[in-house]
Amino acid sequence: MENELMRVLKTRRSIRRFKDQPIEADKLATVLDAVRWSPSWANTQCWEIIVVTDMAQKEKLQATLAPKNPATKAMVGAPAVLVVCGKEHAAGWYDGKQATRFPDWLMFDLGIASQSIGLAAHSLGLGTVIVGLFDQAGADAVVGLPAGYQVVAMIPIGYPDNDPSAPKRREVSDFSHQNTF
Repeated sequence: MENELMRVLKTRRSIRRFKDQPIEADKLATVLDAVRWSPSWANTQCWEIIVVTDMAQKEKLQATLAPKNPATKAMVGAPAVLVVCGKEHAAGWYDGKQATRFPDWLMFDLGIASQSIGLAAHSLGLGTVIVGLFDQAGADAVVGLPAGYQVVAMIPIGYPDNDPSAPKRREVSDFSHQNTF
């Protein structure tokens, strides 16, 4: 028997075409609440989410995308774009010093937050696509980020206008290992 979480995981897709239909405030609030409850390094909650609904602002964000980015139309076709930003030197840091092998743990924490956005949105009948190929400095400027923060992802969100099929997935036995690699 498959539980609800596994159903949501298995049926969520990257959506790049959206209906011309606004997102209800309570649904958007639920998606943002999913970020609130996402786990983070030492509970630093290093995320900031900028909800962009203004078309001119979405067009400016769209202009930061790399040429031929498949999400280009989604940036202006979705009723909203969630700009996922992270506070530098918070996650993975203790007493002002890097505590992990990686320079900043914010990418991990914002990856979890982005997954929470996608799964919560899908459970509410909304679609998302996580956009990561763009001019970060340009996006930072568009949303007016202060020093010490960076845009990590942009997530168009809205009602899907298509129902893509699942891409092929590796079998668990192809990527799982017991005790050693």
